[in-house]
Amino acid sequence: MATYKKRGHKPKNKAEEVEQIEDNSTTAEVFNTLDEGASKTEEWVAANQKYILGAVGTIAIVILGYLGFQKFIQEPKEEEAANEMFTAQQYFDNAVNGNSKLSDSLYTLALNGGEGKYGFLGIIENYGSTDAANLSNYYAGFSYLNMNKYQEAINYLDSFKSDDDILGPLALGGIGDAFSQLDQTEEALGYYEKAAKAKTNDFTTPKFLLKAAITAISLNKPEIAIPYLERIKEEFPKSVEANQADVHLGKAQAMK
Repeated sequence: MATYKKRGHKPKNKAEEVEQIEDNSTTAEVFNTLDEGASKTEEWVAANQKYILGAVGTIAIVILGYLGFQKFIQEPKEEEAANEMFTAQQYFDNAVNGNSKLSDSLYTLALNGGEGKYGFLGIIENYGSTDAANLSNYYAGFSYLNMNKYQEAINYLDSFKSDDDILGPLALGGIGDAFSQLDQTEEALGYYEKAAKAKTNDFTTPKFLLKAAITAISLNKPEIAIPYLERIKEEFPKSVEANQADVHLGKAQAMK
């Protein structure tokens, strides 16, 4: 077991004298090794100083450039795009909630713009990297869907990216609706299933479980429809879709 010895401690016998010499020798060797390592590090730094400073400078420039881009370019662009989008969104809302005879004209204005403001298509083209441009893909997709232009609806809704609990599933479900209108029923089923699985909530989940089930029944696939309908009844009993589930469940069970 090692024992602590004060500095200047005189050995009492020959054995302690030998031990003290060995300790001093080991300590000196350790410090010599550390000194050699430090010297080699200093030599390497000195030899490569130009490259090190260059690398540090490059990193600093990248960071400052990114911060400058965000502050002086991206943020003003986001604000400008949001301002442009306000009018287009008003046209869209009026088309959804207003006179159906005027809806196509309002959707067209929402897409192409009016009152000196860009529509959704102009925002996508001119503000492509902004949140407003991404959201414009969503609105453009549903504008085209409501105008019965299904391929265009698919293209724009597919370009919309979001983790939002509601908008994300609705976009996937909108693609399903477009494929359904194009009589591409298998594709429609796939997107309804994606929409149901994307996020779990009391609005979109039962909505697209029901659409998936109805589509599966039309494809003579009761084995797919039945679990979806049973899930609606079990997990979302207060939903509007739960009131319809029994009817479709009966159809699906009769097909087996």
